[in-house]
Order: sequence, then structure tokens, then C-alpha cells
Amino acid sequence: MKYLLPTLLLLPLCAQAAPDEERLGREQGYPVGSAQTWFTQESVRIGSFSHQAEIPRLFGDGRPHELAPAAEPMPLPRAQREPDYRWQLDGQRYGVDDYLARQRVMGLIVLKDGEIQLERYQYERGPEHRFVSNSMAKSIVALAVGLALQEGRLRSLDERADAHAPRLAGTLYGETRLRDLLRMASGARFEERYDGQDDLARFGAVAMREDLEAAARVITERAAPAGTRFNYASAETSMLAAALRGATGQSLSDYLQPRLWQAIGAERSAFWWADRRGLEAAGGNFNATLRDYARLGLVLANDGRRPDTGAQVLPREFLLEATDWHRHPPAFRPGRATPYFGYGYQFWIFPGEARRFALLGVYGQMMFVDPELRLVMVQTAANASARAGQTSLGREADALWRGLVRHYGGRW
Repeated sequence: MKYLLPTLLLLPLCAQAAPDEERLGREQGYPVGSAQTWFTQESVRIGSFSHQAEIPRLFGDGRPHELAPAAEPMPLPRAQREPDYRWQLDGQRYGVDDYLARQRVMGLIVLKDGEIQLERYQYERGPEHRFVSNSMAKSIVALAVGLALQEGRLRSLDERADAHAPRLAGTLYGETRLRDLLRMASGARFEERYDGQDDLARFGAVAMREDLEAAARVITERAAPAGTRFNYASAETSMLAAALRGATGQSLSDYLQPRLWQAIGAERSAFWWADRRGLEAAGGNFNATLRDYARLGLVLANDGRRPDTGAQVLPREFLLEATDWHRHPPAFRPGRATPYFGYGYQFWIFPGEARRFALLGVYGQMMFVDPELRLVMVQTAANASARAGQTSLGREADALWRGLVRHYGGRW
């Protein structure tokens, strides 16, 4: 049977040294950092990004919430051999080995039609490690919004956040519609530069000292009318989490454990850090294995349905609206929201007529989904800079993805 091949054949290892492995802490055994160093210090990035739940007092007096796995995981059959993926960039021809030799990728997996085509790890990481999502978690929050709408716990995306989160009353975010928070369009004056001196740092300092809802008080000015302009602000996802907790009466983790994590057939538990009042730091801080991220991607590629059982896990119409730029005003479309991506409901949307979308997190966390091709690529990484576009990673990951799409007959 092709699925009973020896483990060493199923998990091809990279013969070459991983990029910058000494700088990233190889000699020290890839140590885990502290609450002060885990996000910014290169020498602890690998260890911290694969053991975030173990960092003491990462979120002050908060703790990580666990999402238990499914009793029967979704099977992920494997192709008999890894395809010879090839693509071009700047006149040069590349393959997967070239990509891994050039980029600080911890894990890379590709699924086509529900079957693993490729699974690689570097930096002594493997299938047992839970990798931090960074902002890929924002898309998971959007899925929770869709589920809460389907169940009637939220009446409409046009409700204000403070309708369900009374502690947000009197704040700019509390007065913002859920739809505008989903689109990162509250209009708030908010800069997110990851330099420790931006509005994200101001917001985070209050969240650590008090809690996430209290931190809403520090964002007080609008730079544009709500709903008119995309401006990336991680705080807005935390406000969605607060509204969801009020609407459901549960933490995000408790709400999503049966409805999402177990429903997609996750094989391993996941963890999500929360503040001292039990509200998840929803702009990031979700942790799962590469294969379970891939299972989520597979359900997204099937418009919310599990391909093995046929069960509709996620509300299809909400997912279509969240990930199709045609369903959003011009300000949120590719080339307008950003020079490249559009932005839906906490999902990044690729340019082009085909519906392709991404979950993205700083330092190179990526999930790319093509529903028409039933194609998924997930990558966990420890890039040199928070923004992939500030290094070669952004262009090369995009070129790899385009190469995968073309390999399977897709067009741009």
C-alpha cells in the first residue's frame, strides 16, 4: 500500500544546511526565548516560533488555551513521489531545494486534491512541532465570526462591537461595525511597524498591564471614515474576539474547539494565548502543527467542506464573501488595498479573476489556497524581518506559489 511506506521515505530531509542556522541558534539547540525576546531576537526565533506555548508569562498573567484534537483525525494520504516542481524568477529556474536553501523555512507542505505532495522541515523541526501562526490567526477569527452568524449569535455584520462587548462602550473600536473591523477599516489612526515604537506597541503595553479590552482606550483618533479605507491594525482583530466572546458566552478557543478544530479533523491539540481575563490575543499567538494547518487549508480549499466525509464545517456563503475580492468595495480590492493583495474579511486576496487567497503572518508564516485547483501550500518560517516584502522571501514565496498553480494547469 502506498500509504504504508517507511517514515524515512515519507519525510524527505534537506541535505543542505538551512540558511543562517548558526545565527538562529543551532549551537545552542535552538533555545526558546523570553516574553521580552521571543519576537525580535534572531537567536531564539526558531525555538520560540515552535514552542510559543512554553514561554513563561508571554502575555502577562494570561495563559495559553488548549483546543483539543478530533477523536478521529482527517486522513492525509500521501503521493507516491514528490513532484518535480519548477518555476522561474528573474530569468532563473528554481526548485524546492533551491527555495529551502535560500529561505528560512521551518516547515513547508503542499496538498493537492487532499493528498500530501510535499512535506519538508528544516532547523531540526518536524511534524510534532506546533508552529506559531502570527497573523494567520486573524483568518481563524473571521471563521469564528462566520460560525457565530450562522448560529444566530451575531445578528448582522452591521452590528457595532460594543453591542456584544460592553467594556468597549465609549471607545472608537466599540463604535465600529463588525464588518469594518473584519476589513481592517475602522478608520482608526494606527501604525503597525513592529519596531516597538508604533501604535501596536502602545496597544500591547496596556494589554499586558491590564487586558486587551482596556487597551482599546489608547486608540482614539480616526484618520478616515469607518468603512472607507484599508489600514492594517492587529488591534481590530482583538476587538472582534471581544465581540465574539460576548456573543457566544465562551472564549474563542472553547467556541472553536468543537466547531472548527475538531470538526476539521485536527490530529494534535492547538494552543492560543489569552490575556489575564481569558480573551485570546487574537491578532496572532495561535499554535498548531504544519499538518493541522494543512487540514484547515484543505477545508478552506473545499469551500468549508471536509473532502473525506462531505460534512460542511464552515458556512460556505460567508467563506466565499470573505475571500472573493469581487464581493468587496473597490477600496479593498487587489491593487487598491495594497499594491498587490486585496483584503476581504481578515483574508488576503490574490489579484486575478480566479479566487485565490492567503492567510499571512509576520516573519513568513503563510497559507495559500486555490479552491478551483483544490491546492494548498502552508509554510512556517523565521524570516530575518517581520515583513516578508523587506527580504527576498515575499517575492520567492509568491513565485513558488505561482509555479505550483501553473504545474496543475491554473492560470493567472
